[in-house]
Amino acid sequence: MALLFISLMIYQAWQQDYAQKPDQHPPVTSSPPASQTLELPETSPTTVQAAPELPGPQVGRLLESQARIQVETDMLKLEIDTLGGDIRQVDLLEYSTSIETMDEPFRLLDDSARNLFVLQSGILPAEAAPTHQSVYHASQTTYQMSPNADKLQVDLRWQGPTGLTVTKTYLFTRGSYIVDLHYHIDNQSSHPWQGQMYGQFQRSTSQAASSPFIYTYLGGAISKPTQRYEKIDFDEITAGQFALENPTGWAGGWAAMLQHYFVSALVPEPSQTFNYYTKFLPEGPRYVLGLYGPLETVAPHSQHRFTLKIYMGPKLQHTLAALAPGLDLTVDYGWLWFIAQPLFWLLELVNTWVSNWGLSIIIITILIKLAFFHLSATSYKSMANMRRLQPQLLNLKERYGDDRARLNQAMMDLYRREKINPLGGCLPILIQIPVFIALYWVLLESVELRQAPFMLWIQDLSTPDPYFVLPLVMGVTMLLQHHLNPAPLDPVQQKVMMILPIVFTVFFAFFPSGLVLYWVVNNILSIAQQWVITKKIAGHV
Repeated sequence: MALLFISLMIYQAWQQDYAQKPDQHPPVTSSPPASQTLELPETSPTTVQAAPELPGPQVGRLLESQARIQVETDMLKLEIDTLGGDIRQVDLLEYSTSIETMDEPFRLLDDSARNLFVLQSGILPAEAAPTHQSVYHASQTTYQMSPNADKLQVDLRWQGPTGLTVTKTYLFTRGSYIVDLHYHIDNQSSHPWQGQMYGQFQRSTSQAASSPFIYTYLGGAISKPTQRYEKIDFDEITAGQFALENPTGWAGGWAAMLQHYFVSALVPEPSQTFNYYTKFLPEGPRYVLGLYGPLETVAPHSQHRFTLKIYMGPKLQHTLAALAPGLDLTVDYGWLWFIAQPLFWLLELVNTWVSNWGLSIIIITILIKLAFFHLSATSYKSMANMRRLQPQLLNLKERYGDDRARLNQAMMDLYRREKINPLGGCLPILIQIPVFIALYWVLLESVELRQAPFMLWIQDLSTPDPYFVLPLVMGVTMLLQHHLNPAPLDPVQQKVMMILPIVFTVFFAFFPSGLVLYWVVNNILSIAQQWVITKKIAGHV
């Protein structure tokens, strides 16, 4: 079964890499939902100024494109398209693609047809403001943060038809993944101007999780006062199931696209009311998640500024929590997050002392084992007593044969005489399971463990053991635990219990080595504790 499952995974990976790609369809540009007073652009904005004729998509791309602006800071390397002022590519300079290609930065945003993920924004209405389909002009095509500068500003300019000028500004800060986006509205006309800002992510689903054996969430998420963290997966967007409970919007929220280890988020000003929307585009297919703000009025010969914060980077919990309430929950520890977050805090604290995430995993596993020492001892004592009664249970099975009712009654009488609870070995373990699951998600989701070295041949705790040493050690420890546990009376159950260590070894061979290290250490500690208790009670092992 394990071999068939692995073969299926290999076939699916081959299909993704080498199967013939379908022909690309013409692009369809998405827009936010219309408010009661504003209409949205369909294919291109209508302006009095004659916009240049837009070229079609370049080879290997789904979206139309104009000139590119290259931007580089100490943390980010970006490409901004003058069409819409979109952020089309983002490389994270502090994070490499893999341990084998340390000189190649991880690409978070990309406008290639295979891994489409872009950030778009604009102002509505399209008849009197620049959308993500309008063409901007920039004074230069390359921007680079100088060594002695803390800020880098990139200005894009759009000239409207009736005395309206819009300057779209990206403001980058040294040492930060947060980008400030400003729209400066200068209304020099003789009439009031009305408009509203929007921002949206558009992406495909081709960026898969790190391993087919491990589930990590890929999709959207929003925050609102009634729910700090609400997932919006791609199936919901496709089916059009996403619906707002409050059509007037919320203040203090955010919208984000999540993937393993990294997140991109739009964070409005906390005092402003924003609304959310989604859209499905079959070409690709592509999925849109965005937000739009309130309608603002700018008097004649007056100015106004729209602001929005953008985060594009790793899931650093402290940074995300400081940026917006609930944004740190994008480090998705599942429904046991309230246990996982203290465990991560403890793991991070230990790492400040030892400066090695592998050693930190070992130490925190020992600490958890000590915390549950008495519960584990109760469980192992019950198992040892069951092992001591094993000869008597086998005699009962021989005496009553296939008479299940009489056999079960005789076994219950034996347990009552010996004052043994057959469930005594299970209940203490059930109490520990939530903690173990929470720690599993901490080790799986924390970007701090990505490409973190341990020792010897393990140079990346987030990838599988290249020589399968830890999975094999884990399989051996499972066999030892099986030997210490009381054997089931049913021959079929005995065979299943013997096969399980082999099956788990195969699956764990594809798990991140940090997770396998945790299980190996936990198993070794469990074996030591169980061996002492079993020898003391049963008299032999």
